Amino acid sequence: MMSIQKMQFQYLWTRLLASREQDTESGEVSATTVVMAAALIALAITVGATITSRVRDKANSLDLG
Repeated sequence: MMSIQKMQFQYLWTRLLASREQDTESGEVSATTVVMAAALIALAITVGATITSRVRDKANSLDLG
């Protein structure tokens, strides 16, 4: 089963590719492309922060004594 973040990524990636393809035809960058790129970047930062937090929590819970 797909996670919500993976589904969001796939949706945003598809929209970005479609927007980028349309932009190359017209020779300019549209606002949609900029927004989709920003959304993908935000999603990547969120995923990275989540992974970092989980790894840190796991490392702090290890008993080394």
